[in-house]
Amino acid sequence: MKTTRLTLLVIALLLSVTVFSQEYTVTEKDSIVTGSWIFGMGSNVVDDAGSEFTDIFNVKDNWNIVPFPSRLSIGRYFKNGLGLEAIGSYNRYKEGKTIDGDILSENINYYALDFRASYDLNKIIGETGFFDPYVGLGVGYTDANNVGRGTYNASVGFRAWFNDRMGLDFNSTGKWAMSTEGATNHIQHAAGLVYQFGIEKGLSRKGEEKLAQLQELEKEQQRVQDSIDSAQRAEQEAKELAKLLKREAEEAAKLKADEKNKENTEKLANAKIAKEIAALGNVYFDLNSSYLNEKDKDLLDKLALILKANPSSVIKITSHTDSRGSKEYNLWLSERRVKRTVDYLNSVGITKSRINVEAKGESVPTNECKDGVVCSEKKHRSNRRCEFEVIN
Repeated sequence: MKTTRLTLLVIALLLSVTVFSQEYTVTEKDSIVTGSWIFGMGSNVVDDAGSEFTDIFNVKDNWNIVPFPSRLSIGRYFKNGLGLEAIGSYNRYKEGKTIDGDILSENINYYALDFRASYDLNKIIGETGFFDPYVGLGVGYTDANNVGRGTYNASVGFRAWFNDRMGLDFNSTGKWAMSTEGATNHIQHAAGLVYQFGIEKGLSRKGEEKLAQLQELEKEQQRVQDSIDSAQRAEQEAKELAKLLKREAEEAAKLKADEKNKENTEKLANAKIAKEIAALGNVYFDLNSSYLNEKDKDLLDKLALILKANPSSVIKITSHTDSRGSKEYNLWLSERRVKRTVDYLNSVGITKSRINVEAKGESVPTNECKDGVVCSEKKHRSNRRCEFEVIN
């Protein structure tokens, strides 16, 4: 019977590990583009009215645009979020538009060649899926209103990706003229298609978290295997002990009265119950938490089965915390933990009359991790526990 229970426990543990592993498998969805070349083609709008920084949306009087693709760009973007881009654009100041505060009396061509260094804001705010905002600084040369000038440029924009290759790019650039007489500042807006090639990929933050969880899972699998080996050894020791107790009981039966035989039988039964409960181990809690996870509930379900099979047995549950936090807080937390444990046992049919409780806070650690001692999370976790003891 014990062998069957141990086999079922092993199968349940391995199945739970397998399901967890499948759930946290790193897939293509967990990868992101970390570097690429980007080619763009679209249109640009120039606002050189002289009031472009205070009257931004006066489309009718101030904006100039041509009815065909008028902007080309090529850029290289790197894993650290930086990008370098060259941009060429053409436009035409139209007769009747406001340029430098005056109404234009004829059409005038506009040419610009700009170089920009940009930074991907997703490196700061976190990956946002298809949305890719950026800012940029650069320099360029512009021939506008028949005046050539060097410019200092500042840009803000975003790309919206349909997939890893294709997307849309929207940006606005302020252009401040260098010290060229007669040259003015202006704004250039742009929108167009972008195509990404030479793609390099890496894991997203979620993917990195999954990878870390998988690595932790490998450790957990080893821990499960160690637990199985330990349970098998405990089972073998229990068998040997049972044989010894049986021999002693047989010898005692020949020498003692029926009352003594009854007493020995009760002791043997209690020892069996105590060992079954001890084999279950303890319930361990997360930091600052009193909630039971599925593994804890599974252990308590097994404890409930043992108690139901032995209806006269009474147990004591002792709750502990690690040393972090004040003694008053830890005592309160251990009271919460033991209450939740008792509440769960009540919910599966074990009455309060069969359970004694004690909350000890941080006063009884299992290791050296007391106040002022630096310990690993693993050592702290071994102190956040509920222990079970047969007391009748």
